[in-house]
Amino acid sequence: MLFKRFFLKLSLLILLVLVGAGVYGYFWVKNLTPEKFLQNSFVQDQVVRKLGDENAELLAFLPRFLGFTKPMTYLLLFQNNTELRPSGGFLGVYAVVRVEKGRTEVLKVEGTEIIDRNTPEDWKPTPPQILTDHLKVDRWYFRDANWSPDFTASAENVLKMYKGEGGLLADEIDAVVGITPTVLEEFMKKTGPITVEDIEFTADNVTEKLEYEVEYGYDDKGIHFFERKQIIEPFMLQLLHSLKINSLANIQNYFELIQDLTKEKQIFVYSLDTDLQKELDKKDWTGRVKQVDGDYLMWVDANLAALKTDHAIDRTLHYSFEPQEDGRVLATVEMEYKHNGKFDWRTTRYRTYARVYVPVGSEFVTSTGSMAWDRTSEPGVIDEGEELGKKWFGTFIAIEPGQSGSLSFSYILPEPVSEQIKKGLYTLFVQKQAGTINPSLTLELEFGNNIVTASPEEIKEDWGDAVYKHEDDLRMDRKFEVSL
Repeated sequence: MLFKRFFLKLSLLILLVLVGAGVYGYFWVKNLTPEKFLQNSFVQDQVVRKLGDENAELLAFLPRFLGFTKPMTYLLLFQNNTELRPSGGFLGVYAVVRVEKGRTEVLKVEGTEIIDRNTPEDWKPTPPQILTDHLKVDRWYFRDANWSPDFTASAENVLKMYKGEGGLLADEIDAVVGITPTVLEEFMKKTGPITVEDIEFTADNVTEKLEYEVEYGYDDKGIHFFERKQIIEPFMLQLLHSLKINSLANIQNYFELIQDLTKEKQIFVYSLDTDLQKELDKKDWTGRVKQVDGDYLMWVDANLAALKTDHAIDRTLHYSFEPQEDGRVLATVEMEYKHNGKFDWRTTRYRTYARVYVPVGSEFVTSTGSMAWDRTSEPGVIDEGEELGKKWFGTFIAIEPGQSGSLSFSYILPEPVSEQIKKGLYTLFVQKQAGTINPSLTLELEFGNNIVTASPEEIKEDWGDAVYKHEDDLRMDRKFEVSL
């Protein structure tokens, strides 16, 4: 949860490494302000040389991020993607951090169950019906506020819930930062193991061990339930210390890692400063649902009372379509779930409310695999709606440990997409759900006319017909273009 604290200090370390301590010292003794130092042409040239021209504009961000323009107050969200939620993972822990002129003060770190437990009686926002049905909640709590797959929309709702529940400095929050445990794992691959309270954490075990300590280990140590997440702060401070030592020699690798983690949707930032938010949008750090011309697809899962079972789930997303006699195009999107786990303290049957986001104007036809509840053969209700400039269909499904299951939705593509195909240039944007690790993606798109070119290319064996076939991972968003 204190990753932002690391990130802010790391930003200063980046500059020190880029220009060297001697050069930094020269500008410092010349009494340059941090803003003037960051704007210096020599410093900017070094950033371009080390990190690329496309990242030079980061210098303009740093004074604001680091609290040199004015003190900055951050709400940090630890989104646990082993309990997947639409914008990254379950909000188990949060922190409030104040940054002023590069100095960081951690004002609060606690589990979300504490702030939710103290919710004012008269604060009763209505939750989505699916949360009421499956989680038996009578109001929309802070911990469940990230229900939108668009992180910016979720962050706005998180702030609304945080303020309604009386969160610390709720009216002074300048930005919301979300990270997943994947960030910790990837950084620990750089730092190596760390030891906290006689527990050795490694990149391979950090998520599981932290989960165990806050779910069960606290009881063995005689720690009160509401103090059970206290290990997180010393852990993050020790990790920060290790990163600070290690980063000086590997600063470019760390910067590249941060960029990869934003592309893979494990780190997000939302700023209440409109101008800064626009700049973050340009860097694609805000987790927005993309608005595109042409076809679009995003599958969104929400773990509902299934413990931390997402660690044991493999996902394969299949997308296909074929032209109909009436000239319309019937599309089918199917998610195949493989449950590799067994019943234990962190794993149970997988229970998810799945939504698929498709172009506005799509018409629902049918669905297979939907369930009214777990351990039942009764089909569930298919919900549908419009938000974020998309049409969506949603329903519930459960998968037992050691088994596989699938859920599909079939729908008619809207006329603009059909017309695009008829005109001979089809485009598709497949957006990855935040927090997912590495789903697989397969496409089988039948156009009715032979394909001339495609990007990415098919394998040679599939050239020369009217069907575009492609297999890929969904580690990040994917774009496709087919000429007919």
